[in-house]
Amino acid sequence: MALAVRGALTDAELDNLHATAFRHEPAGVPWRERLERHSLFWVTARSDGELVGFVNVVGDGGAHAILLDTCVDPARQGCGIGVALVRAAADEARARGCRWLHADYAAEHTDFYERACGLVPTSAGLGDLLS
Repeated sequence: MALAVRGALTDAELDNLHATAFRHEPAGVPWRERLERHSLFWVTARSDGELVGFVNVVGDGGAHAILLDTCVDPARQGCGIGVALVRAAADEARARGCRWLHADYAAEHTDFYERACGLVPTSAGLGDLLS
């Protein structure tokens, strides 16, 4: 497996990976444009040329980096790809001067983020802007 910061990817391959990992239909998202415009950086994971993992990192321009869209091909979950992505994101964020790494995750992902990746739980709020 090869990790790359700001790794090359196409809209279609990330749309397909995201849809598979998050169990929804591909949405035709213009990923590259969105990443280039809004991300601090992203990390890709490839195996034999195939995109098998991804994490996006946005920041506040200072001490905070936020993980978004962490995803691994479900057929390859449990093999350490997700942990490697988060560690690479943490290393790159630290190198860019960030102190804090944030992640918002559902309860079923607590073990991954807290035990495997070493994040600690915090209180946070979430508002549904579409309801």
